Amino acid sequence: MNKTMMDILACPIDKNHPLELFEIEEKDNVISEGALFCEKCSRFYPIIEGIPIMLPDELRDKKQEMDFLKNYKKELPEKIITQGNPWHL
Repeated sequence: MNKTMMDILACPIDKNHPLELFEIEEKDNVISEGALFCEKCSRFYPIIEGIPIMLPDELRDKKQEMDFLKNYKKELPEKIITQGNPWHL
């Protein structure tokens, strides 16, 4: 995901903008792994292989996102790991 997308991305649940960006892997202004976080509803959206996964709760892949949280629990902030919606560790 190119960082310039941050200007247009909003939470799909409550339309909050801007979202917080947490970079895990970044090169040349492109984020390959990271997370987006909505301060208003406390939802997180993973960025996996450069793609921000920003789906409504009922379409989210819980196993994929729990694996993401487990893999990056040291790199992500506590508010995502232990309190992020729709699920957390």
